[in-house]
Amino acid sequence: MSLLSLRGISRTYDDGQPVYALRPTTLDIAAGEYVSVTGPSGSGKSTFLNVLGLLDEPTTGSYRVGSVETVGGGQLLHGAVRGQLFGFVFQAFHLLSGRTALENVEIGMLYGSPRRRQRRRLAVEALERIGLAHRTHADPRQLSGGERQRVAIARAIAGRPSVLFCDEPTGNLDSGNTANVMSLLRELNDQGLTLVVVTHDPDVAAHAGRRLRVEDGEVSER
Repeated sequence: MSLLSLRGISRTYDDGQPVYALRPTTLDIAAGEYVSVTGPSGSGKSTFLNVLGLLDEPTTGSYRVGSVETVGGGQLLHGAVRGQLFGFVFQAFHLLSGRTALENVEIGMLYGSPRRRQRRRLAVEALERIGLAHRTHADPRQLSGGERQRVAIARAIAGRPSVLFCDEPTGNLDSGNTANVMSLLRELNDQGLTLVVVTHDPDVAAHAGRRLRVEDGEVSER
């Protein structure tokens, strides 16, 4: 069974007449897949990711996450699904200065894991998993760009999501740190994590086992 199943999903804006940010899309993403999404700037990549991640409500269609129909479910349902199943990594690291790497990872679980002791354990495990156990007590200002992105990934996976959505995860990194982050994402995928990576970089896209392209709001398989 598909983990993410879209049937005729679209997203339009009303500018006097309907403007498609995402044209009707039907596709399935299975658990454990590694999917890249490419396309020109302004093509609809981020809209597609936001719809998949339940950050935006589609205008038409059906979107099931596992057995759960999410369209029309409202913010409470969307928030619950995101909290239980989804993790997010963005180009900007969104780490808090003055907080340690460990505390930054814990903050990502404030609404998902009510017990502080459990949050601490999961945060430590996530930092160990991405190879930064030795930087647990470092302030983000003491970390390299690659290390900050790895902490952001640790924060995203600490709650043990089923799907990790990445929006230009290497956009602020040099080639060496890009290679390290992509190696980490491949390792996480090998461990069973489903990845959906939006990128403008063809070298980053090449790591995926399945490639999608968005152009003028239309999603196609490559």
